Amino acid sequence: MIENRWILPEGVDELLPSEAASLEHLRRKITDLYVSWGYELIVPPFIEYLESLLTGTGRESDLQTFKLVDQLNGRTIGVRADMTPQIARIEAHRLKREGVSRLFYMGTTLRTLSDGLFGSRSPMQLGAELYGHAGAGSDAEIISLMLATLECCGAETVYLDLGHVGIFRGLAHEAGLSEAEETALFDMYQRKSVPELDAFIGEHVSGRDMAQRLRGLVSLSGDESVLAEAAALLEGASAEVRGALDDLREISTQLRARHADIRIHYDLSELRGYTYHTGVVFAAYLDGSGQEVARGGRYDDVSACFGRSRPATGFSTDLKVLNELACSAAGADHNPRREAILVTDTSHPGVWQEISRLRSAGETVACALSEAVPETDTLVFTRRLVLKDGTWKTEEYNHG
Repeated sequence: MIENRWILPEGVDELLPSEAASLEHLRRKITDLYVSWGYELIVPPFIEYLESLLTGTGRESDLQTFKLVDQLNGRTIGVRADMTPQIARIEAHRLKREGVSRLFYMGTTLRTLSDGLFGSRSPMQLGAELYGHAGAGSDAEIISLMLATLECCGAETVYLDLGHVGIFRGLAHEAGLSEAEETALFDMYQRKSVPELDAFIGEHVSGRDMAQRLRGLVSLSGDESVLAEAAALLEGASAEVRGALDDLREISTQLRARHADIRIHYDLSELRGYTYHTGVVFAAYLDGSGQEVARGGRYDDVSACFGRSRPATGFSTDLKVLNELACSAAGADHNPRREAILVTDTSHPGVWQEISRLRSAGETVACALSEAVPETDTLVFTRRLVLKDGTWKTEEYNHG
């Protein structure tokens, strides 16, 4: 039916001129920010062969990935649902660096279903990755860059949710749990199901101290006092567990030194991305909203499937969501129209040279192709180009 031809697939959106202009302005602003931090832009392809796209951490995106057949060779291709695995492939296989590597990316992704962070099925994913350093300093840097990104968008009050999957993973290893048991325990922590947790520990965990640690972990959520509580609870735990807590504490110390008024909520049983994260995990929330606007963590095994195991930490967000944030923060002035020069007569042979000169000087010049003034949502014509006494001049122009 003709009347339905304009309908887009559910969860897929488009940006009209004013929205696109606002987003492009923010994209350039964020690009300048990341470059000033020493990060380099890379542009991965929109599609890849499935075995590459869904390798390693990409396995998490299997059900979210649109799949099609390459007509040239019959191999299965995937449309990227997440760009992080692509960055790992490029860093490991194409760049092959030995030292610290700072990368950032932005581009459209496509998902079979929307998720909590992006909301739509076609988010414009923006993210930054730091490879080649395994200490707290790189985690603190990537979190600080995330906070700077939100500040760049006008966010005033940001809440940081901070956890560390190494604490749970270390306790599970120390308790001697099988892979299936560890998975079941992980699910209970995610649902904060204390009765199930108590029953599981009673059945599968021997040793009073270990049982207390696993029971206590689910309640370690709150302000900075949680770190002291965790230190008391985990005293006597394995070096792996205590090392993870020390790592979290050091990251927190570095963040507070950089951001004196930062609001941090600690949750040691928050295990988002547990199957591929190896250290700190974090998410950013805005005041008055329960939905995260950015998230990330450490994933030191992300590039192992590409033949080079490199420590890595990073975060991602949706540029469209950030653009809405920036527009909301700016209020009525979020998308001021650009002043432009109108050319109503292009018949004179020398007019094009003058138009080129003006554009080279940074002016916006639009030519009327008829007596009607061009329709635009992003420009306002304040001047007009005219020829007077053999000289090209701009004069004030008021239309309507």
